[in-house]
Amino acid sequence: MSLKNKLHIQAKSKDDTGFGSNANSYGGRFITKSGNANIRKTGVGFLEGISWYHTMLAIPRWKFLFIIILFYFIVNSVFATIYFFIGVENLNGIVANNKIEEFGQAFFFSVQTSTTVGYGHISPSGFLASFVASIEALFGLLSFAIATGLFYGRFSKPKAHIKFSENAIIAPYQDGKALMIRLCPFKNTTLTDAEAIITLGLHIEENGKKVNKFYKLDLELEKINALTLSWTLVHPLNEKSPLYQFTKDDFNTIEGEIIVYIKAFDDMFSTSVVKRTSYVFNEVIYGAKFKHMFSRNSDDTKTILHVDLLNDFEKVIF
Repeated sequence: MSLKNKLHIQAKSKDDTGFGSNANSYGGRFITKSGNANIRKTGVGFLEGISWYHTMLAIPRWKFLFIIILFYFIVNSVFATIYFFIGVENLNGIVANNKIEEFGQAFFFSVQTSTTVGYGHISPSGFLASFVASIEALFGLLSFAIATGLFYGRFSKPKAHIKFSENAIIAPYQDGKALMIRLCPFKNTTLTDAEAIITLGLHIEENGKKVNKFYKLDLELEKINALTLSWTLVHPLNEKSPLYQFTKDDFNTIEGEIIVYIKAFDDMFSTSVVKRTSYVFNEVIYGAKFKHMFSRNSDDTKTILHVDLLNDFEKVIF
């Protein structure tokens, strides 16, 4: 049976997903596992095509700190080089026995100037050294203001602290089967009014050419009042589902992607937060069920959410 015939007549495709319909123009998945669009833009200059503010807020913490520290040392090394070539004799208070010590003293004078610490044992003399020091002081103030803004932006940026299971599964459900995806919060935040939308993307052949078709997958529950424990998104594979007649072999051979969109309200920031991810068909486990991931504590006073068990499942036979 062809893929087109497997798609049940009641499964109507969507045209408002924001993705193009020409499958030949697409490479790889639509959405990465981290939730970003799998797109690389060309036709603009490198600097024009990058929002540095968004990049600095989004990169991992270790990269952010590395860039800040690297920038700090590069800037001070540049100014130390300028002072060195102007002549360290124009920096009163420097005592050095060789050129390396002279450069080192110039570097630490640069640090003191850019940070406005100014210990006082080294000071510029002459117009040129004083002019460079004044420029560096201004540059240092602006740099620290930008760095402070970036630190605050990263610290105060609302985020959906939600983890998704690494795999989607096809599990027994009532008298049939269902597609299931599990998620849970993993930080001490309170998320309420959580909503879920799942879109199925398929590469199918239509009129002799490959096209992208998208279908909204109906969920058992599309909204919950509070996201405090795990939430398993359940899409029943009934006659209304575009996956109704799919077999295990179909998931191994057909190009498809399941796109998950979660929106919740963070009452600490009083704003909505969003999290996305996707599962290509080779990340769907056919014939499995998730293991329980929360339990009561020893004295029955708290519920324990085992976040490390988020992707734990066991194989089942239909």
